[in-house]
Formats: sequence, structure tokens, C-alpha cells
Amino acid sequence: MIEHLYVHIPFCHRICPYCAFYKHQHGNTDLVAFVDAVIEEARMQRQRMPLALKTVYFGGGTPTALSETHLERLLAGLRDALDLEGLDEFVMEANPMTVTPGKATMMQRQGISRVSLGVQAWDDATLKTLGRDHSASEAEATFLTLREAGFKSLNIDLMFSVPGQPIEAWKHTIERTLALKPDHVSAYNLNYEEDTAFFEKLARGEYRENPERDAEYFFHALDTLEGAGFEHYEISNYATPGHQSQHNAAYWLGKDYLGLGPGAFSTQGLNRWRNMPDTGRYMLAIKEAILPQQEAELLTPAEHHIERVALELRTARGVSMDRLGDVPQRTLQTLCEESLVTIEDGFVKLTRSGKTLADSVAGELIG
Repeated sequence: MIEHLYVHIPFCHRICPYCAFYKHQHGNTDLVAFVDAVIEEARMQRQRMPLALKTVYFGGGTPTALSETHLERLLAGLRDALDLEGLDEFVMEANPMTVTPGKATMMQRQGISRVSLGVQAWDDATLKTLGRDHSASEAEATFLTLREAGFKSLNIDLMFSVPGQPIEAWKHTIERTLALKPDHVSAYNLNYEEDTAFFEKLARGEYRENPERDAEYFFHALDTLEGAGFEHYEISNYATPGHQSQHNAAYWLGKDYLGLGPGAFSTQGLNRWRNMPDTGRYMLAIKEAILPQQEAELLTPAEHHIERVALELRTARGVSMDRLGDVPQRTLQTLCEESLVTIEDGFVKLTRSGKTLADSVAGELIG
């Protein structure tokens, strides 16, 4: 029984140079036909697999790049196609330049309970480096618009270790974020993903990675946000009481999920598949009553184990000793002696210093 749904909206007004997700400008795409295709895919999937949805997450791309009319058509259509009465969380990612008071009110009326606002930084120089299409003042105005619309939970997305971003700018970003009193903060260390402009600059030596800088920025966010009452419940995520992301927690804990839309991934047991990352072909397949799956794989138990250890270790709960199985006691002892992990109530948890070396620690635990 699948309880979690992801809906991928690939449209962006501007392509950010660090983003590796499937996305494009809408160009000549028939947006009514696109919306109807996503709704029809939902109907097709409902007929082939049992769904008892607890969370729905709209990501992208930029879901709010759709007009108020198109987005409302999509939200209402999904309610007709699927049973959403049992939802605990209904999330929409948003870009500050694509939210109007009318759109925010409509989203709230259609049942969206949580909005994740992609701010990334509160200084315009860093925003320019990231290729964002909004200013800091525009992002703040949008946050206030969302708050006035009455959403139950608001998240602010931030990014650190951006090329040219001084520590003073990052400190200002954290301070300004706290001043707005969001319910949740996601603070991501910039990753250089393949097939992005940032990755190409890294390869040419124009940008450089710096683990010591990454740790400095990470610890500042950690100490400041925890000091303000946020729970650090996953390496990149902080929540006030009652505002943890239930949808993302499902990923970290290995729950099954269904993805709709071009480029969306789905996982059921050891089976994983991806919809074709081509909006035109996706729409054509749906029109011809064909499921738009392009890539499929069957994970081996070993591959599944590696994923589970790496993801669960990132959480405050940690990874269970049962999950780790027969990891050598000497390995655990060494990690404890190096103050990278602790063992509590049958779970291996990252320490403060271990959180900046999560991937390396996971590698040791996997063997």
C-alpha cells in the first residue's frame, strides 16, 4: 500500500546553474494538456496499485510557475482522481516570484498545508551567483503573503558554501530567516551536480570545494537554529515542534512512494522506475493511454542496504543496529573513539562532528 505521492512540475521561468533536476521553461507547452495528462496519469496509477495516501508533495522545477488557473485545475483534478481525504501533509514548493496573494489563497483553499519557499539566500550578491530570479526583498514579501494566507506550516530553503558567499552573508541569512519566524528551515550545503553549469565551472577550476568552509557554515546554522528552538532532525533540516517534514521523512526511512509527472521517480519495494524526462513525450504517452515509464531497475539487497544505511544515518534517530547487521565491532568502536558516532538504545547516531562526515561514516558502516 503506497502512502506517499510526489508530483513533478518541470517548468521554471529561469534555469538555475546548480540544479540537476529535470526542468525547462514551458515554451510552447500546452499547459492545459499538461495538467490534464498529470491528472490522467494519477487515474491510471490508481487502477494498477493500491494507494492510501498520507502525504503529497509538489516539486520541480517550480510548481507555482503554473498560473493560478492551471494550478487550481491540477489540484482540483487530483482530488477527483485520487482519495486525498486521509492526508496528513500536502506540500507545495514555491518560488518567490511565482506566488501572488490570489494564488496563495487558492492553494490554501485547495488543501495545501505546507509551503516550502525557495529563498536560498538573503543577500542579493549570492542570489545573483545562484541565478535566482528574485531579490531578497521580494522573497520576504512572498513569505509574508504566504503567512497571511494561513498555511499551517512554512519552510524556508537556504543554501550555503555558494561560490563567493562570505561567512558574514551566511550569518545574515540565518538571522533574517529567524526574524521571519518560519516553522521549518532547510539548509543545504551546495553540491556540484553533473550536467549543471556549476559542475562545469568546478571541472574548469573556476570553483573549488572546501570541506573546512562547509563545516564552518554548517556549524553556524546548527548552533544558531538549535539555539532558537529548532530541532535538528536531519542533517539539512530543522523544525519547530510539530513541523517536521513527513513526506521527506518517508524517503529517509525507505517508504514506498509514487511519482507523477515527467522525470518523476517511484519506488515500490526493491523496484524503482522513472517517468520519461521529456514533457512532450510524457504527454503523448498519456494521450495514448501508455504509462510513461522509461527507466526501471530492480535493486539488489546489497544496493538497498547501502541506501538505507546512508539515508537513515542522516536522521536524528540514526540507523538501527539491526539494520547494520554484522558490521564489525571494531569499526563501531573506532567510530565511537573518534567521536563520530554514539550508540544509544540500539541506534548508531552521528555526533556533532560526525554530521559533517556523514558520507564517510556511512561508508565505514557499510564496509
